[in-house]
Amino acid sequence: MNMKEIRQLLMKGEKIDLEYKEAKNSMPKSVYESYSGFANTNGGTIILGVREDKSALDIKDRFIIEGIVNPKKVLEDFWNTINSSKVNVNILMDEDVYVVSEDSINLIVIEIPRADYKLRPVFVGENPFKGTYKRNNEGDYHCSEDEIRAMIRDQNPDGNDGVVLENFTMDDIDKETLKRYRTLFQTVNPGHIWNEDTDKNFLEKLGGYRKDRRKKVEGLTLAGLLMFGTGLAIRDEFDNIFMDYRDESHITPVIRWNDRVTYDGTWENNLFNFFSKVTPKLLTDLKKPFKLDGIQRVDDTPVHRAVREAFVNMIIHADYLAEGTLKIIKDDDGFSFTNPGMLKLPVAEIFKGGNSKARNPRMQTMLRLVGFGDNAGSGFPFILSTWEKENWLMPELYEDIALGQVTLNLRMVLKEQNVIKKEPKKEPKKEPKKRADTVKEKELEKRKNDILELLRIDGSITQAAIMSGLNLSRKQVQLTIKALCDDGKLTRQGSNRNGKWNVIDKSKT
Repeated sequence: MNMKEIRQLLMKGEKIDLEYKEAKNSMPKSVYESYSGFANTNGGTIILGVREDKSALDIKDRFIIEGIVNPKKVLEDFWNTINSSKVNVNILMDEDVYVVSEDSINLIVIEIPRADYKLRPVFVGENPFKGTYKRNNEGDYHCSEDEIRAMIRDQNPDGNDGVVLENFTMDDIDKETLKRYRTLFQTVNPGHIWNEDTDKNFLEKLGGYRKDRRKKVEGLTLAGLLMFGTGLAIRDEFDNIFMDYRDESHITPVIRWNDRVTYDGTWENNLFNFFSKVTPKLLTDLKKPFKLDGIQRVDDTPVHRAVREAFVNMIIHADYLAEGTLKIIKDDDGFSFTNPGMLKLPVAEIFKGGNSKARNPRMQTMLRLVGFGDNAGSGFPFILSTWEKENWLMPELYEDIALGQVTLNLRMVLKEQNVIKKEPKKEPKKEPKKRADTVKEKELEKRKNDILELLRIDGSITQAAIMSGLNLSRKQVQLTIKALCDDGKLTRQGSNRNGKWNVIDKSKT
């Protein structure tokens, strides 16, 4: 980065991955908070020697280059601190920190990468629960205890789903679910020695039942209960996790979805049942070209497999000890998969493949042994290559820091169509809004006002309470809250579970 590039950045202000700090004579203490925030999120850049004039109305006039009087001394102080007990770990290399000079002006640039999941949380001081930060919008925020514990859980090289759940036994397994799984296992693996085992021994070999000799306890593992347990037992231990599938294709302002799979008392809501019920619904409308393997028709295609891979990835990478929903939306353009928990690896590394770091490796094994998912880190590259061969828009994988969740969007839209949609017409004509559009806008404005009123009364109210109080779907609540955040009327402080919403009254600012 050179001075010209820095001046161009100043015109755009601060961002989630860019921070300016004044450091005329010394290193500001807030640098280490930003270091922690960037390392625990997606990385970012700190530029030292820039003063912020908060009274400036225009963003182009807000950040002013002042420079650093003695950059050598400031750099020395920084390295001494970053390698001391001031922070718990140094993830920087020499080339990540450098001086940019022009005439008599000197600035310091610190480029901070995303920390490896084995090193997070990166924190200031000696107590992670007091000194761990994350980046959100344009600032550094203290992480909640839940967010910190999630990072600590992710350090476990053995994953999260092998923990023994005391007092949960084979009586908490839904026998019909396990029977269907074993039938499928026998079909895929005829003659396998496990086929002769009892249910308990079979589940133990899968990683669904375990004896912890050190703690002298035994019982179902997290993987065993969530994959094959009864709905009642699962809700007793995991009332923080929900499963929801909605078909929102061909909807109207009156019809919010055409099909839905969620808790309704008609099925045992474990993960294997959810996967078994929803997968056919996802694939039913996909094209099946006429193809023969010998004399049998082959209905499976790379697109079918890619969609299943996305479903499997959602299950094996979800953080079931956090709060959230395994949510799948099918619409006219494709699919959206959302799960609680942040990414363990950077997006670029996930796209590259070859390095699978599932939170739930036992669930991954359970699905792989009956023909679903990949165990070598090639699942996501396969999704990318399949979408590329179809000439569809590249899949989008992104983290929602505020909600603590990850979403994968698979759009079955041709790249050329997207370009055409984005190109402005030469002579745009103003057309009256369609009645349906007007109705939707009015409904959105009403939802915004209703939700703001609730949040003014109680900023800690849950999404479930908003849904119940206003008779809205989860998607309506989430989209409305996102719109309010985009409008600058709402900000989030803290985690999804323990945080609160702050209503911004612009008339007072």
